Amino acid sequence: MVAAHTSGHSSASADWIICFDKRPAERSGEDVDIILARLKCVKAFERFHPSLLQQICLCGFYECLEKGITLYRQGDIGTSWYAVISGSLDVKVSETANHQDAVTICTLGIGTAFGESILDNTPRHATIVTREFSELLRIDQREFKSLWEKYRQCMAGLLAPPYGVMESGGRSTDSEYKNYSDIRNVHLPYNVPSEKILRAGKVLRDAILSRAPHMIRDRKYHLKTYRQCCVGTELVDWQMQQSSSVYSRIQAVGMWQVLLEEGVLNHVDQELTFQDKYLFYRFLEDEQEDAPLPTEEETRESDEELQDTLLLLSQVGPDAHMRMVLRKHPGQRAADDLEIIYEELLHIKALSHLSTTVKKELAGVLIFESHAKAGTVLFNQGEEGTSWYIILKGSVNVVIYGKGVVCTLHEGDDFGKLALVNDAPRAASIEDFNRILRDVEANTVRLKEHDQDVLVLEKSPSSIQTSTHSTTTTPSHYKYTVMSGAPEKILEHFLEMMRLDSHLNESALDDFVLMHCVFIPNSQLCPVLMAQYPFKQERLDYTLNNKRRVIRLVLQWASVHGDHLQEEDASLAFLEEFFVSVSEDASVIPALKDQLPELEKLHKVLLRQFSMGDEKLQKRQAIKSNDEILFKVYCSDHTYTTIRVTVAASVREVISAVADKLGSAEDLLLVNLSSAGGEKVVLKPNDISVFSTLSINGRLFVCPRDQLDSLTPLPEQEGPSTGSMGSFELMSSKDLAYQMTVYDWELFHCVHEHELIYHTFGRQNFKKTTANMDLFLRRFNEIQLWVITEICLCAQLSKRVQMLKKFIKIAAHCKEYKNLNSFFAIIMGMSNPAVSRLSQTWEKLPSKFKKFYNEFESLMDPSRNHRAYRLTVAKLDPPIIPFMPLLIKDMTFTHDGNKTFIDSLVNFEKMRMIANTVRIVRYCRSLPFEPSQTSKNHPDVRSYVRQLTVIDNQRTLSQLSHRLEPRRT
Repeated sequence: MVAAHTSGHSSASADWIICFDKRPAERSGEDVDIILARLKCVKAFERFHPSLLQQICLCGFYECLEKGITLYRQGDIGTSWYAVISGSLDVKVSETANHQDAVTICTLGIGTAFGESILDNTPRHATIVTREFSELLRIDQREFKSLWEKYRQCMAGLLAPPYGVMESGGRSTDSEYKNYSDIRNVHLPYNVPSEKILRAGKVLRDAILSRAPHMIRDRKYHLKTYRQCCVGTELVDWQMQQSSSVYSRIQAVGMWQVLLEEGVLNHVDQELTFQDKYLFYRFLEDEQEDAPLPTEEETRESDEELQDTLLLLSQVGPDAHMRMVLRKHPGQRAADDLEIIYEELLHIKALSHLSTTVKKELAGVLIFESHAKAGTVLFNQGEEGTSWYIILKGSVNVVIYGKGVVCTLHEGDDFGKLALVNDAPRAASIEDFNRILRDVEANTVRLKEHDQDVLVLEKSPSSIQTSTHSTTTTPSHYKYTVMSGAPEKILEHFLEMMRLDSHLNESALDDFVLMHCVFIPNSQLCPVLMAQYPFKQERLDYTLNNKRRVIRLVLQWASVHGDHLQEEDASLAFLEEFFVSVSEDASVIPALKDQLPELEKLHKVLLRQFSMGDEKLQKRQAIKSNDEILFKVYCSDHTYTTIRVTVAASVREVISAVADKLGSAEDLLLVNLSSAGGEKVVLKPNDISVFSTLSINGRLFVCPRDQLDSLTPLPEQEGPSTGSMGSFELMSSKDLAYQMTVYDWELFHCVHEHELIYHTFGRQNFKKTTANMDLFLRRFNEIQLWVITEICLCAQLSKRVQMLKKFIKIAAHCKEYKNLNSFFAIIMGMSNPAVSRLSQTWEKLPSKFKKFYNEFESLMDPSRNHRAYRLTVAKLDPPIIPFMPLLIKDMTFTHDGNKTFIDSLVNFEKMRMIANTVRIVRYCRSLPFEPSQTSKNHPDVRSYVRQLTVIDNQRTLSQLSHRLEPRRT
């Protein structure tokens, strides 16, 4: 199950570890399913054959290691084989016997397998050290040898030679690279088209001939006749008319590029890239004289297969488009091409700490290599390094003289690193990298105080208006972008650069207002803002402009913070003082009066706590940190006490309130107990807002330390024992989807932008609640579990089939309502192992619904950083309820890959990247969700979707699933 995590501890995330901790002989079929569900979430494990992966779940073990732990040393005799589930490890090799001399030669990423030398007891060729906190899958030598004997064919492609062999025949052995190197033309290797793509080409040709036969005809150009050709622009137009899964012309180009790469479609002059232009292309079948027209039977088949074919091409098209762009000479790349490459670089972990400027420059020198032949040597040990590679597809062996293959690198791993990337000296230099670094440094402006950098700016040419009708760029005009700086200096810079004649929301200033809580909280910012508001200056025009800039900044600051400011005495005191100062000035300086009404409105709303008006329209009010709640805390005997505390109360405060009610003087622990009972998370005294971070059926218990092991879940935590099919089947799918969307919008609307920032950087660092976002993420998990629960509690096969159809219909309507959060939750619920393994149920699902499900599932495709989903969202207008877990993942990736402070200065580039993600949420809510005039208000449906009862224990769900359809022997 894919869960939207609301805290560091989730019962769903821990169940698989508990199963792995059991002895292999004690693991049940349900245990294997739980482990399998987790491993399937790791993209790299897709290379493992399903049968092999299942056996690994039976005999493997889980290990988690902190940063800097040595797994084994060079020269050791191995006892285990490993695969990386999360994190990364450095491979270090020493030419001498001294481990101090070891040099890092590469890094092993997620999904990388290593340690196969245990097959013949040869010494380890390298030392392996964790680069960060890492989770590993470990298999002992005896079991690994047994797997090798049984699954040699499956494992051969996964292991390094001499044990592994590259497969041939049906599976491509291409290793594809992103190469930062000398520029040269790289030609496509000759490819025999795969059966799938060959069939796709035939389906498209037959469909065109039956629906638009004029598109394939003889064409004349410059007195030359080209037989049976299509035009690039017409092919793109036609494809976009055929399917709702084709969202843009760029996407359609990528889909035709797939056919071009495999020779199923060819440019008449053998060009290697498909272009959306008046250029001629010919299908493979039309290369022969008098190619036959499709028969009636073939036409009927092509009509039936067309949507599946377009779906297939939409899935593989982005990769083909990326390869096409990378094959272009850097000098020939358009701005759109560079943007595509840059977007890709944003999600490569090895580059995450490089600045935006460096990434954009790299997009210009990136080129593509394809090596079809296994065994190709890219460079030899001891040669001067000229390139750095990242693997797009395939695998690469790292070989050291006298030691053989020390490891195998797979998709996403990089090698041939520069000193720039891994902070280690390297003899080789790369011309492009050096040029980029020189250019970046030459355009860097450093402002110093007492010989210390206080503000670092990047200088770049700026477009300036030279007349009313033209925009030109001249060398004498530049814009300056903040890269890093001291908080006060960043603020001063933005105030100086603010254009008062512009009514546009300046994004750089918005970045500061959104993100300042990370590096300068309101308690420190307010005095700085007051100090920036000038009292007396010699030049009145200078004083006036400065005052107006500060007023504008304060208005924007208050707008972003909203009623959160009511929770902060220091902020309210500042606003009172600031309003008085501006009011006094406005009586003397008439030019300030135009900003006064807005400031007065803000003053009334925040200081007098008047309603803004629009909030009355919201059925649900946002939860604030100082709101008080009543909450049940249970004891080991299942009795409970009810306490009243603030939402943001710390664990220490909760324990104190419970101890007062119980009259207990003992040292008590506050425990988050999951429905499975196996996971007892003892909460830390400084943790805050713990009520909203519980799992769906989780409960809070309090007990002395000696009673911790005796805690058991409440009966109510087990969830329902019967499904709600009786009432559920009587409700229309559209009504259910609509009422779910209404409720989801209420939850989403209550999430404050700053909650995303608190969640990313750790709410304990801000002493602020993220309760609204926790509840919204919890809703995602709840809907996912609702789908699984209802299907697993439905004993009758025919009813289960009807239920699958119902959920697919609800998902379709959610997508129609632009509720992507519930849409994804439903589809992920249906792809959970407890549901997906019900083969008898799926077999009876009508093919029409299978097609819908496959199309929906394709939107969940994580490849190219969820490009399918992002393309979908890019076409939607607000209001939108986005897939929230992906936004959280984007922010976490940026946070983990970039330091918050560089040389004691705020890394403002990081702030800018995170602010851009937060603004996606703002865009989604930029228009209100208007209740549909056609949808009737069904109180029973409304009540049902707001009170879903679910089983949140994956083990219980797996057991129910196995009872419905026992494993086939």
